[in-house]
Amino acid sequence: MSIVKSHSLLRGFICVAALLTSSLTMAESTTVRFATFNASFDRQQSGQLASEMRVADNPQIQRVAEIIQRVRPDVMLITEFDNDGHAQNPQAMRDFIGNYLAKSQNGAEPIDYPHFYLVPTNTGKLAKVDRNGDGQLSRPQDTYGFGMFHGQFAFAVVSKYPLDLAKARSFQSFLWKDMPNASLPDATPGSGKKDYFSQAVLEDFRLSSKNHLDLPVKLPGKTVHLLAMHPTPPVFDGPEDRNGRRNHDEIRLFADYIAADSQTGAYLVDDRGNRGGLGKGKSFVLMGDFNADPFDGDSFQASVNQLLEHPQVHQKVARGNLIPVSEGAKQMQPKGQFFGEPSHWTHVYPLRLDYVLPSADLNVVDSGVFWPKPGDKYRYLVEDEHGNQAKAVSSDHRLVWVDVTISSD
Repeated sequence: MSIVKSHSLLRGFICVAALLTSSLTMAESTTVRFATFNASFDRQQSGQLASEMRVADNPQIQRVAEIIQRVRPDVMLITEFDNDGHAQNPQAMRDFIGNYLAKSQNGAEPIDYPHFYLVPTNTGKLAKVDRNGDGQLSRPQDTYGFGMFHGQFAFAVVSKYPLDLAKARSFQSFLWKDMPNASLPDATPGSGKKDYFSQAVLEDFRLSSKNHLDLPVKLPGKTVHLLAMHPTPPVFDGPEDRNGRRNHDEIRLFADYIAADSQTGAYLVDDRGNRGGLGKGKSFVLMGDFNADPFDGDSFQASVNQLLEHPQVHQKVARGNLIPVSEGAKQMQPKGQFFGEPSHWTHVYPLRLDYVLPSADLNVVDSGVFWPKPGDKYRYLVEDEHGNQAKAVSSDHRLVWVDVTISSD
């Protein structure tokens, strides 16, 4: 064989190898763990959480950090993480990452989140109009969302992947009355007049009790929209069910936002003045403490079913064999009658309140709820020696996660 032919064959082998390598590269995929965790980082006074984050010795924060280290989410929504209301001072989050997550807790591997975003909130922000009719504006009765100070019960996003803040959308200022056929409460329940609030109050009444956020996450080869919210609990009201109805419509906002047809969410106007919903062909993951269970609790018209039954939502995660479950929840022995599946519970009440709901087009491969059963080596992270399973230990909620495989385009 001539040297020329040998070189030609070698070039051929190299070309074939290059094509195979290219093919393998194109077929590469990344598994991303999305999680939501109501960490119970709400405090009674403004600045208290920031002070606790500065020193790395708070037992509750340490256990929350260890839970995160054990589960190792890639993209996570943390609800009930106090901020300054306007989310302009990130030091508390920097300290949580640096003083707690970046340090091993009980031998767990440290974890880092180079990208994070604190979200402005309506909680504790005084409204412009007296809501309860006592002639003065005061917290927490006259705030856009319940809070003893502006920033209590806020939420934040942490991520291993870049966040496209320039394209983020929020609906903090959207008025409840501007939602078509809103479930506004009646002064006389059942009248259908929707007159519980005066017109002056409705002209200032924001729908979102905290905020509704669409934050694009730049994953390898694909952008996924993180849709985050924390609707008001459907309790602490009267027969008019004003909080239950508000919870329903807070959930409806995102149900309309992800609708396949452009008309359903056309009424929505974000805080930058942009109109409309998410749009066709965009992948998303809905996340948060929705304060609504599909079977039990006090939600208005089973409000969360607006998402669990939504055709754009991944049905195996919403209602099928990929619903996040735990063994620990099965051991709960609640008083009274509950109709939901115990393994689905995410709160000690017990209810399924916390959700990670990917869009139907995403490839979900696994899911779970961090709730170790009695006897598990990590049980101490959710229950102490006295049987406490709530905020005195870590949180009254459990971290929920879903694994999504993203193929490179």
